Amino acid sequence: MVLFLAITQPSFAQQAGSSQYKCMIQMTNYMGEGAYMVISLINGKGAYEKTLYVLGSDKKWYPDIKEWHKAMAKKTPNISAITGASVAGGDRSVTVLEIDNSKLNKDYKLRFESAVEDKQYHVKDLEIPLTTEALSAKSEGTGYIRYVRFSPN
Repeated sequence: MVLFLAITQPSFAQQAGSSQYKCMIQMTNYMGEGAYMVISLINGKGAYEKTLYVLGSDKKWYPDIKEWHKAMAKKTPNISAITGASVAGGDRSVTVLEIDNSKLNKDYKLRFESAVEDKQYHVKDLEIPLTTEALSAKSEGTGYIRYVRFSPN
C-alpha cells in the first residue's frame, strides 16, 4: 500500500501543480521582419520570475528584447524547450504555456515583450493579470500584438 501511494503521489502533485493553456497571439499588420517576443511571468514587485515562452529562436536577436535579456543575463536559464519561430505582421501563433497554479489569482502578470529588427521595441506590448478572469478574456496589445486569447489545453 505504501508503494502505491509513493507512485501515485508525484503524478497527482504534477496535475495539481500546473495547468496548460493554449495561447493564441494575433499580430497587427505591420511591415517588416518577424517579431521576436518573450512571454514572462512577472511578480508583484515587477520583477521577472520565469520565462514561459520565446518566439524567435536565433539567439543573436535576444539582446533586442532588452528588459528580458537584461534580467535573464543574471540567471541564464535553459530556454531551448520553450522557443519557437518569430511571428510576422498579420500572422498568428498558437503556443502552449505551462502555468504554476499557485501563481494564479495572486499578484502576478504575464508580460508580452516584443521587438522587430529596425523598428520600435515594446517592453510591455501586453500585460495580463494572471487571473482566471483575465485568462478567459481577449486582451488587446499596444505594439505588434493585436490581441491574445487563452483557452485551457
